[in-house]
Amino acid sequence: MFLLFLVTLAEATIGVFVKLTDGAIPIYTLNFYALTLAALFLLLSLPWATGEPLSSPIGNVRDTILIGLLIAAQISAFNFAMTRAPIANVVIFWSVAPFFVFLFSALFLDEKPRILHGAIFAIALAGIFLAKPLEGGYMIGNLVALADGAIYAAMVVYMRSEGKTENDNDIFWFMAAAAVFLSPSLFVAGPGNLGKMFFYPALGIQLPVLLWVAGLGIFSTGVAYLCISIVLQRINANLYSLVDIIVSPVVAAFLGYLVFNEVPSHNMVYGGVLLLASGFWLSWLMSRRRV
Repeated sequence: MFLLFLVTLAEATIGVFVKLTDGAIPIYTLNFYALTLAALFLLLSLPWATGEPLSSPIGNVRDTILIGLLIAAQISAFNFAMTRAPIANVVIFWSVAPFFVFLFSALFLDEKPRILHGAIFAIALAGIFLAKPLEGGYMIGNLVALADGAIYAAMVVYMRSEGKTENDNDIFWFMAAAAVFLSPSLFVAGPGNLGKMFFYPALGIQLPVLLWVAGLGIFSTGVAYLCISIVLQRINANLYSLVDIIVSPVVAAFLGYLVFNEVPSHNMVYGGVLLLASGFWLSWLMSRRRV
């Protein structure tokens, strides 16, 4: 139970760490740093956590490249959205991911829809309509978050079709490949100012931006995937997904309020409730079909 809580907390801090860097690091360079630190962390911790040595990617090159590319795209889009919209907006609009998982599964894995699914989709569309993604000055961040849900879903469906899961030791190689894909950002966008200091009145001290970069890479990404790999060995993956789809966005939105005083609009709250509830319902139905 503690590890499940830790996963939720780690995922919920992504937006906090991205925003605390306050533009000192170009966003795609920040993503590269995060994935590199996460890969290094997993390299050291995964064998210890799973009790299995890291396997060679030689016989799995195609999956390593494709999943690494999808991870790079998904994390990049999610973190970019965080720079253009409040945390609550991003995590709520990203929560359309289960619907894209369902659509892609129907298209590519031959999982047939039922009439009830249409009703759930209608609820989700009502939630998006209520949340008004094109209004409030955060259109770009909101739309990128919606698109990121599709990218994440593509990764999930592809991994499922290839028999891969997040508790597979190959996740290190996927993360390393994602870091390689983003490495050109060092030259295109620049390395950023890792030594920049920010003064925090609430704490009365100055802290380097490097601290938040490390938090994003090691805790939000590395620790999250490490704990997921352990949790999925102990509980059903469907149960984990059902808990994560509700709890993580709520915790992330709360942290956005606590740290940055971000207060979601009433429309975002009402629409978010419909989106999260319908996503939970759809994920539950899909999990029953695979039990």
